[in-house]
Amino acid sequence: MTPVLAGVLQLLALVVALALVHRPLGEYMARVYSSERHYRPERWIYKAIGADPAAEMRWPAYLRAVLAFSAVGVLFLYALQRAQGILPGSLGFAAIDPDQAFNTAASFVANTNWQSYAGEQAMGHVVQTGGLAVQNFLSAAVGMAVAVALVRGFARSRTGELGNFWADMVRGTVRILLPLSVIGALVLVACGAIQNFSGIHEVGQFIGGSQQWNGGAVASQEVIKELGTNGGGYFNANSAHPFENPTPFSNLFEIFLILVIPFSLTRTFGRMVGSVKQGYAILATMATIWLGFTALMMWTEFTHHGPALQAAGGAMEGKETRFGIGASAIFSVATTLTSTGAVNSFHSSYTGLGGGIQLLGMQLGEIAPGGVGSGLYGMLVMAIIAVFLAGLMVGRTPEYLGKKIGTREIKFAACYILVTPALVLGFTAAAMALPTPVTSMANGGAHGFSEILYAYTSGANNNGSAFAGLNADTQWFNSTIGIAMLLGRFLPMVFVLALAGSLAEQTPVPETAGTLRTDKPLYTGLLVGTILIVTGLTYFPALALGPLAEGLAS
Repeated sequence: MTPVLAGVLQLLALVVALALVHRPLGEYMARVYSSERHYRPERWIYKAIGADPAAEMRWPAYLRAVLAFSAVGVLFLYALQRAQGILPGSLGFAAIDPDQAFNTAASFVANTNWQSYAGEQAMGHVVQTGGLAVQNFLSAAVGMAVAVALVRGFARSRTGELGNFWADMVRGTVRILLPLSVIGALVLVACGAIQNFSGIHEVGQFIGGSQQWNGGAVASQEVIKELGTNGGGYFNANSAHPFENPTPFSNLFEIFLILVIPFSLTRTFGRMVGSVKQGYAILATMATIWLGFTALMMWTEFTHHGPALQAAGGAMEGKETRFGIGASAIFSVATTLTSTGAVNSFHSSYTGLGGGIQLLGMQLGEIAPGGVGSGLYGMLVMAIIAVFLAGLMVGRTPEYLGKKIGTREIKFAACYILVTPALVLGFTAAAMALPTPVTSMANGGAHGFSEILYAYTSGANNNGSAFAGLNADTQWFNSTIGIAMLLGRFLPMVFVLALAGSLAEQTPVPETAGTLRTDKPLYTGLLVGTILIVTGLTYFPALALGPLAEGLAS
C-alpha cells in the first residue's frame, strides 16, 4: 500500500466514523440543553456555587456569568502554579515564574492551551491534573454554553432571555464531556497511553548521559485535550509523544475526538431551531472547507519537489514515522481548523505552502468545524454576514432563520470578525518593529516572520499550536500572547451574546417567495465563498510576506 493510499483510506475511515456519530450525538446534545430536569449531582453543584439553574438570563447577565466564572478560573490556576513548590506531588519542580504562570492561566481558561514550557520539566501532578485538566473541561463547557445561547437567540422570539449559563455549563460538563472522556480515556489506555502518578525515573542510557521521564494521568488529560479542542500536551512533544499517542490507531482516534463534537453540534443547532436542513447546510459548509484544506495539505506534503523529499516519499521532516505524511497532514488540518492546537508533527518543518495552510485554517476563525462551541457560533456569525451580502445584491432586507438582519445585528457581526484580525496583525507588527522580540526567532526571512505571525494567530484565535522555532518563553511573548488569548476569547463572546439577545427580542418574519433559502446548496456555496474572501482580504498581505514567499521561493 502506498503512503498516499494509506492517507486517503484513513481520511475515508474518519469521515465514515464522524457520519455515524453525527446524528445520535447531535440529538443527545440537543436534549441535554433543552431539558428542564436537573440530576442530583448537578443540583449539588448548583447548591455549592449558589446558582439557581431555573432563572433565565438576558444577555448582559449571561455575559457577566461567563466573565466572572472565567476570571475566577484564571486567578485559581495562576495561584496554583505559583504555589507549586509547596504542593504535594510537585515532583520537585519549583513555582512557575509570574509571567509564565499568567500566560498559562490565560491560555487554559481561554481554551487556547498555548504552552511556553515543557510540561514534563515544569508541571507536577497537582498542577497538571487538578489545574490544567480541570480547565480543559470547563473552558470547553463555556464555549458550548455560549454557542447554545446564540442558538436560542435564533429559536426564541419576543424575549431577551437566553437560558441560564450555570445550567448550560454544568450540563455540558457532567452530561457530555465527562461521559465521553471516560470512554475515550479507556480506549487510549488500551492503545498504550500511560495513566499513573509515578515520579521521575530513568528510562534509558546513552553516551554522555541518560534520559528521564515522569509519569502522569496522561490518557485522561489527552482525551479531554482533544475532545474539548484544547490542545495542551502533558509532554513537550504533545501528541507526537508515544506516551500520549502511541499508535496509528490512537492517532486516528484522537483526530476523531477533535472533530466529533464540533461537527455534531450542527445537528444540535438544526434540532433546536426546528429545521434539521439548516443544520445540514452549516455542516456542509464546514465539511467542504475541512476536506478541501485536508486535500491541499496532503498534496503539498506528498508532491513537494526536491531530491531529498522525493527519496523519502514526501516531506517527512518533522513527522513521526509511525504516523507518516498522510496521518500527520490530516491531524495538522484538524487541529488548525479547530481551536485544538495539539500537534503530532513539527509544524515549523512543513513545506512553505503547508505552513500557509495551517495559518489560513486558523485565520478563517477556526470554524470548519472549529472549536467546541466556538466553531458553531463563529460559523453562524459568518452565515449572517453571507445573508447580509446576498441582501445587498438583490436589494432586499436580509433575513436568517426568520429573523431580520438589521443595522444592530450586522454591527455586532462586523465587530466579531474584526476583533481577532486586529489583535493578530497589531501584535505581529509590534513584535517585528521592536528590537527585542525578533531575537526570539530561530530563523530569518520569510520563515522567521511566519513564526511570529503564527504565534499571534494561534493565540488570538485560541488555537495554541506553534511553529516551535520561536522562543516564546520571554516576558514579551508571555505577556502579549496572554493578552491576545484573553481578548481573542472573550471579546468575541461579548458580541455573540449581544447578537443573541438582539435576535431573541425580535418577532419572527414570515417566509415569502423572495426569502433567501439558507438550507440549499446555493447558499452553502455563498457561505464558503464569503468566508474565504473575507479572510483573504484581511490576511493576504501578511501571508504573502510569510508562507507564500517561502513556498514560492523553495
